[in-house]
Amino acid sequence: MSQPILSLKNVTVYQDNNAILTNIDLEVNHGEFLYIIGKTGSGKSSLMKTLYADLKLKEGEGHFVEYDLAKLRERDIPYLRRKIGIVFQDFKLLPDRNVHDNLLFVLKATGWSEKREMDVKINEVLDKVGMKHAATKMPHQISGGEQQRVAVARALLNDPEVILADEPTGNLDPQTSVEVMNLLREINQNGKTIVMATHDYALIMKFPAKTLKCDAGTLFEVVQRTV
Repeated sequence: MSQPILSLKNVTVYQDNNAILTNIDLEVNHGEFLYIIGKTGSGKSSLMKTLYADLKLKEGEGHFVEYDLAKLRERDIPYLRRKIGIVFQDFKLLPDRNVHDNLLFVLKATGWSEKREMDVKINEVLDKVGMKHAATKMPHQISGGEQQRVAVARALLNDPEVILADEPTGNLDPQTSVEVMNLLREINQNGKTIVMATHDYALIMKFPAKTLKCDAGTLFEVVQRTV
């Protein structure tokens, strides 16, 4: 039996010294698609930040992509992040360089150095998300949905084991949100584990998957009603 890709036991998530979520027990297996839902301020993003080590795990046990989150040292954080891809609500593309160079920046920052290899990888991930045609365009020259596709491509660069998507459709219109969700589901069907924080209940109904809810300082599974 393979180990879960994410395991949290009796975890409390802190923002500064405030406990945001308490007594979290969670296991995510390889290849799962998991939603984390809840109102703004309920702790979804704090939980995500704990997973990618932006917030320290101070209480409980946490293992993620073979790293012990409680014992994680500062110098290990870049290696943890190489194993995960992160997609944010606000795209976080660098406005002063084109799509290709945005992705090049990430590859260089994560230790790639061979130009031809980097160009091949960039073409490959842009092709996967249907954005190869936009490689020479600046972020402001493409739509919000296209920018988010590029952000998904960026998350795929280092062939991560898991994609953490924090409100990836939050800034998109309903039609574009569906397109981005179709893309994420396709990536999941090709074997990637995806953990997605959202408050878009319409999307969850359209693309059902295991769902956990942050509410009143705790995290629990919710069963979706089927019509």
